[in-house]
This record gives sequence, C-alpha cells and structure tokens, in this order.
Amino acid sequence: MHADQIRYGVIGTGMMGVEHIENVLHLDGTTVTAVADTNADRRAIGANAARELGSPEVVEFADHREMLDSGLVDAVVIVTPNMTHADVLSDVLATDLHVMVEKPLCTTIDDCQRVVDAAAQGSPHRVVWMGLEYRYMPPTTAMLNEIRSGTVGNVKMVAIREHRLPFLEKVDDWNRFNRNTGGTFVEKCCHFFDLMRLATNAEPVRVYASGAQDVNHLDESYGGEVPDIIDNGFVIVDFDNGARGLLDLCMFAEASKNEQEISVTGDAGKIEALVTESVLRVGRRSDGQHVISERVISDENIRHVGLHNGASFLEHVDFLEAIRSGSPAKVTLVDGMRSVAIGLAAHRSLDLGRPVDMSEVFPNA
Repeated sequence: MHADQIRYGVIGTGMMGVEHIENVLHLDGTTVTAVADTNADRRAIGANAARELGSPEVVEFADHREMLDSGLVDAVVIVTPNMTHADVLSDVLATDLHVMVEKPLCTTIDDCQRVVDAAAQGSPHRVVWMGLEYRYMPPTTAMLNEIRSGTVGNVKMVAIREHRLPFLEKVDDWNRFNRNTGGTFVEKCCHFFDLMRLATNAEPVRVYASGAQDVNHLDESYGGEVPDIIDNGFVIVDFDNGARGLLDLCMFAEASKNEQEISVTGDAGKIEALVTESVLRVGRRSDGQHVISERVISDENIRHVGLHNGASFLEHVDFLEAIRSGSPAKVTLVDGMRSVAIGLAAHRSLDLGRPVDMSEVFPNA
C-alpha cells in the first residue's frame, strides 16, 4: 500500500453502501479496507463488491465500533438507516477519523445539534462531510454556477419538481415508517431544501405544506403495521431575503421524462435544470420573450455514474481532496441540520394544518 493511499471503511452496506464503495474505488489512491454491517448477508455483499473492484484485503465487522478501533481505516462513510445516524456518527466523531455521513444528517433537531456540537469539539484536522450529493448533479451544479455569476439577477423564486418511483425496498423495511426516516420530507426532500438554500443564498423563516399518503404502500403490512410515509405533497418555503421556494413531490409518477426539474427565476431571467436529461435552459429578460438558450451538461471527470448521475462520485472527489489538502468540508453538518429542519417544519405543518415558523422546530436557527 502506498503511504499516501487513503483507507476507507464503510458502515452500512445496503444499496447505497455498495454505491459508495464503488465510487471510492474509482478514485485514485484509495482502497476500502473494512466494511461494517449488522446484517451478515449485506456485509458479505459489500465486502465482495470491494474485493471485485480491487480491495482484496477488506475486513468485515459486525460492529462498527470494532472497525473504528481496528486501525485499518483513515476515513469512514456512514450509510446506515436514518434513525441510527446520530449514534453511529457520535461514535465516529469520538475518533480523529475523517467521515462522510449520508443524508439526512439525523431524524430530529436534537440529534442533529448533538452531532454538530460533537464535530465542533473534535480534531480540527479531520474532515467531517455531509453527504448531500444532489448539489453535485452536473446540471444542478451548472445551474448554481449560473446563479452565482448573476445570470438570473436577484433570485425571487425556486421551484423544484421531483416526480419519481415509490420508495425502494430496504433491509428490514426500515424506510416504511416515519419514526425511522424522519418522514418523507426529511428522508427524500432534504436534498431539495438544501438546493433551495443554495439557490436563494438565504435561510428559511416559514414553511407551509400539504401532502398525504394516497397511493403507495397502502396494501403493505409489517408486524401488523401499515406504512405511514407520505407519497406526494407540496411545500412552500419563505426565505429571510424575500425569496420563495416550492417543492412539488410525487412518488407514484415514474412515467415522467425527468425525475427532477429545477426552475430558478430572478429579476433578470430564468434558469432550468432538467436533471435526468442533463439539460440546462437559460433565458434572460433582456433578450426578449421566448428567447432561450439550451445546452446539454456533461462532466468528463465522472468515472462512475452509479445511481445519481455521477453526483456521488464527484462528491467523493471533493471529500478526498479535502482530506489530502487539509481543507474544510465544502458541505457541513450544519448544512445537513438546516435541510432536515425544513423537512421537519413541513411535517409539522402537515400535522397542524397551518404555516410553521422555523423557530418552532429550530430555535437556534
């Protein structure tokens, strides 16, 4: 092993855990030396994936704490079920290991604040990275760059539509219940609330949501319980600079050309990112009515497309660069906490049938 090779351990080897293993092993100068999962079958699948991609000496652990004590890893990727993130991340943050944690950060604000505080008290030399890979979708990244360059002027409205297939099956069916996921607006939509914050360059002050479980999982039962995760809804977010965000979510709309469509409109123009087609459309008011430029977005740096159009790979590129250069994480646990807070406010709005001020769910905002 080269002295500058970064050794990764992956905690949680379900579908996304294997995705992270594949991404790591398409980087230069990296290896996966350990995997941890309480499920023996999934642990073996993760280890075999690592071996097939060039990490023959990967060690399997049933307990992630044994991995952390093993001395085998320099960096850890946490890909366990949402409700376990707080405790697993707390264990990792008690070490000096670099860490990336998959979204959502945690399922409650109290747990989010606990790990944010723990990260702040740890070694200043380690990288603590929040996994919000939708920032790295090539058309989304191009859109954010256009916004920062002033293409649309002052952003006033952000509309995000995700029309997609239902939630996939996960090990032990943990993702069928709000108590485990944080709720659909946390589990799935923290990505989009994060993008709203980036596009508006502002923080949310008020959230209103309407939604329900109308189609999916109604005929399923686990231990006598019917799943309670919503499958469609609208969320309106008011930001502290006067901008507004709208999320349009439907999880029984797999008959859609684009899974995600993002529209950002400012006082000078409008930009749209069509994520599945990887197309960016730009229109400036000064150019006149219906004058639109359109281009296909690609990124030659993507070596592994995977499940997220190469976004997870590009996220790992930046995580690895931060580790090697000693630079701060570009995506922080605070970013993760704020995206979760908007989702929790949306669920509170559903429960109460009224708009919810962010201070009700995030007193320290």
